[in-house]
Amino acid sequence: MTRKIVFMGTPSFAVPILKALHKKKYLISATYTQPPQKSQRGQRYNKSPIHLISEELNIECRTPRILKGNNEEFNFFKKLDVDIVIVVAYGQIIPNDFLDLSKKGFINIHASLLPKWRGAAPIQRSIINLEKETGISIMKIGEKLDTGPVCNSYKIDIKENDNAETISTKLSILASEKISENIDGILDDTVRFKEQDHNNATYASKIKKSEGEIKWSDNAENIIGKINGLYPSPGAFFIFKEERYKILKAELGTKSGEIGEVMTSDLEISCGDQKSIKVIEIQRQGKKPQNINEFVLGSQIIKGSRLTNV
Repeated sequence: MTRKIVFMGTPSFAVPILKALHKKKYLISATYTQPPQKSQRGQRYNKSPIHLISEELNIECRTPRILKGNNEEFNFFKKLDVDIVIVVAYGQIIPNDFLDLSKKGFINIHASLLPKWRGAAPIQRSIINLEKETGISIMKIGEKLDTGPVCNSYKIDIKENDNAETISTKLSILASEKISENIDGILDDTVRFKEQDHNNATYASKIKKSEGEIKWSDNAENIIGKINGLYPSPGAFFIFKEERYKILKAELGTKSGEIGEVMTSDLEISCGDQKSIKVIEIQRQGKKPQNINEFVLGSQIIKGSRLTNV
């Protein structure tokens, strides 16, 4: 008997997972994603990555602004009579009455090794906090955010040159490779869910743009963690002569000086622990990203400049 699936997700991270399910010939009754968003100039609406791939795969895509109290959507969902729902970064809380509409529950792919980094920004927080590994957890959604029981977790290493974008790609591919065996096991009752150790839970709160400002009094490794963790958005930045500069890529340097001092002509900057970072790629406010060799030609930031209190 063919089992019916509903897929709920929004960003690019979710796309390889939906494509993997489609390739495996699962019956995907519908997808759910966030409604199209106005572009910055407000001239058109942009569909989410899951919306676009659903259209390409000829899967019905639903875009309710909200689920809670939405009787029309509840009744539609109920009529689907689904066996299992897969949720990947959907972007809104699923009400309890919806959770009862799937025979095998709502299964969430979360981008951390639960109970670490529950919440909205697990990839960014793991990198900012200089974690050495991360992964995905396949869990059953319950009443509280990311607290449900887990059936499987899969680890990857976080390497020195990894950032939020590369880790997101790696985890998405990993999830796309592992999801079918988990779905089959859940549908056939051959996998077991285990409660999380709630005493060891940590929380990955939503990233605020203001968090991106670099404090040069921090140690160099933490600054690198912020640069990598916040790439590509919202980005780690500093202000110099009332202009914002976003550092896109950097590595640990070898020099030391006063906090926030530019030590070399190619932008090696001293940090709070008598170590430094070397900027590799940077973006001046309103300009395109540049590698450091391009940037220093004509830049106002020169050797001896101070990036603190300017």
